[in-house]
Amino acid sequence: MISLESVSLHFGNHKLFENISFLVSSKDRIGLVGKNGAGKSSLFKLIVKQLSPVTGKVTVPGDITIGYLPQEISCEDSHGLLDEVMSAFKELNHLDNEIEKLNKQLTERTDYESKEYLDLADRIAEKSERLNLENAATAVATAVKTLIGLGFTESDMKRHTSEFSGGWRMRVELAKILLRSPDIFLLDEPTNHLDIESIQWLENFLKQYHGAIILISHDRAFLNAVTKRTIEITLGNIHDYKVPYSKYVELREERRAQLMAAYRNQQKQIEDTREFIERFRYKATKAVQVQSRIKQLDKMEIIEIEEDDMASINIRFPDATRAGSLPFKLENLTKKYGDHVVIDNIDMQVERGDKIAFIGKNGEGKTTLSRVLVGELDYSGTFQKGHNVKIGYYAQNQDKLLDQELTVFETLDKVAVGDIRTKLRDILGAFLFSGEDVDKKVKVLSGGEKSRLAMAKLLLEPHNVLILDEPTNHLDMRSKDILKVALQRFKGTFIVVSHDREFLNDLTTKIYEFRNKKIHEFRGGIYEYLNKKKINTLDDLNIKSEPESHDSSIKSTSEQKELYIKRKEIDKEIRKVESKIKRLEENIEKAENEISEMGEMLTGGVNKDDHEFYNNYQKMRDKIELMLSDWEQLQNEIEILNAKRNSVI
Repeated sequence: MISLESVSLHFGNHKLFENISFLVSSKDRIGLVGKNGAGKSSLFKLIVKQLSPVTGKVTVPGDITIGYLPQEISCEDSHGLLDEVMSAFKELNHLDNEIEKLNKQLTERTDYESKEYLDLADRIAEKSERLNLENAATAVATAVKTLIGLGFTESDMKRHTSEFSGGWRMRVELAKILLRSPDIFLLDEPTNHLDIESIQWLENFLKQYHGAIILISHDRAFLNAVTKRTIEITLGNIHDYKVPYSKYVELREERRAQLMAAYRNQQKQIEDTREFIERFRYKATKAVQVQSRIKQLDKMEIIEIEEDDMASINIRFPDATRAGSLPFKLENLTKKYGDHVVIDNIDMQVERGDKIAFIGKNGEGKTTLSRVLVGELDYSGTFQKGHNVKIGYYAQNQDKLLDQELTVFETLDKVAVGDIRTKLRDILGAFLFSGEDVDKKVKVLSGGEKSRLAMAKLLLEPHNVLILDEPTNHLDMRSKDILKVALQRFKGTFIVVSHDREFLNDLTTKIYEFRNKKIHEFRGGIYEYLNKKKINTLDDLNIKSEPESHDSSIKSTSEQKELYIKRKEIDKEIRKVESKIKRLEENIEKAENEISEMGEMLTGGVNKDDHEFYNNYQKMRDKIELMLSDWEQLQNEIEILNAKRNSVI
């Protein structure tokens, strides 16, 4: 479907890709992985023609539709929410023209049983089915269900898009892309602005999707749920693994171990060779051997290892004085913004050593309560902070608290004490600052870079209570692992607001779910909680959120997809039988013409002793009878298949 052949992409002297090739087929589920800056987003831009390769070719057939969600997107603010999302259906009108062109191609072919013919027929049926799904009876219901799945409420439907924050407007664009039902999704970090429930809904949607998917994500659980193939970008090359992400990690470790062994052997060989050259460079008797070794070095293909692969770092939060037995105690606590109640009359008791996760839909009060706990917001009710509590707080705007005039290195150096000072560059590398980056001033860093620096700084400061609001948003997988291990070793109390299930797994032992202005306590891990709640899709949580105004006879999206898949399989069988019928009818017509000619020869006078002619004549009659019998049987099959198809409409 989409192919990259010997593609290279350079930015100045920096070679991002060098001579990479791979093919994306119509049903692929691909996870695109690699460290930040490896070129994952640039690869998407090559496919959608926002970038052009220096060498090589990116081929995307003209009739292939692409749903591309970049990390940064400009959102329209000219409509109400539902009206804006409904525009996705209008953009599908070109399907009519596509179907007409494909039908024309089909009528011009005579290779009825070939794979190419059947594939073309499949594409026509698929596009026709997509067009049929977008009729007026189901469009609004499908759009509303998609928006609810992504976390909106029924009351949001008439709100203007300008009323929503950037994260929510990103969800609007994602909804439009999903509703367009393209041949392939290119999704760049689609879960960044979603909560756990919406992520699970999106997982379920993508798992049932009929087309291809290429996904960039730092969410391991999401990758494992959606993808079945993993393409790793490393050092300008790609490694294609025909396995899901978790299996890829195992295979990559095996490859890495082999590569490291080869790297060490080669480095030893290079060292020995250079030593020989230096020792005998000026000895005339060794001149030939020296020149041979120099040529050997010049021709050697150097094995490269990513810096991350060679680095190992352990970070511990520095010890702090012991806090009291109850760091936080809340009774009848309420928080309002004007008349809008966010948290209503809640009780919560945090004990020393608790490892807590705050989860729930965006806007339910997780960040608000975090800010109350650190003293940033007023409230009504009772809030007691325990004895000797020293809070380390990481918030979405934490980067604004950094000294803008310090360099990256100076920011850490200012707070580091003890032996950890010798590892500052390693720590910065773990949070994606390397080389000249460490000498940049904070004021020139991007928002994501400042957030990572703020997290690295927090790791070096002594606190006995940590409150971390979405700490993994700007971290790659390795950085998340380093933070997670540091938290697992942390001796104090922490509260983490996060939508990353894999990060929370084996990290927290108590969960507070925020729902309907209240909090609900659950003791256990994140997957225990999800299993208990049986949250497989957002439908489990939003039964009452279905719009009452829509026809109850309209089938749900999942039911439509199930019926679509069944119809598609039946249609495929129908097309196979129809192609056999068409071929058979042509053969019957040809045979009838031959028997007609033979009949004319009979009336014209054929030698009665010409037994071979009479035998051939009889064989042809028998052949026609057999073909007509086969034709009747195929017609019966068509009737049965059509009846079967009608039963699933």
